[in-house]
Amino acid sequence: MTGVVELPSGVRVRGRRMRDVPDTPADFLVALVAGPLPAWPHRRIVWPDFWVPRDRADAIDALNEALTKAHDGAFVEVACMGGRGRTGTALAALAVLDGMPADQAVAWVRQAYDPKAVEMPWQARWVRSLKTERARPHE
Repeated sequence: MTGVVELPSGVRVRGRRMRDVPDTPADFLVALVAGPLPAWPHRRIVWPDFWVPRDRADAIDALNEALTKAHDGAFVEVACMGGRGRTGTALAALAVLDGMPADQAVAWVRQAYDPKAVEMPWQARWVRSLKTERARPHE
């Protein structure tokens, strides 16, 4: 399936452009863009294009919620307008929250998802700053 990456723990998450409505809807969407939302369960992070989330705590909480749902068997996806900058940054952040060293996450998402993921230097810095965050336990 296009856009699907496997996180360090083995759970799979899909990244995509918001306008590309998938053939198989996710169980949970993390929306990184304003506008209409799908009928399936979702959570929006206020995240301006080419930037980082406006509210760090809210973003980390939403990503942890998505990660917990993925560990519980839900099919989770992350989507922004173009499917690269914010989506790539969120996928890299999910990898860090799932146990990947923060200094490896940007290179990993560019290899596993899209070579142009995490478009801006401050997005890469934001991912590296997550090394101090702790993921919620997965049970």
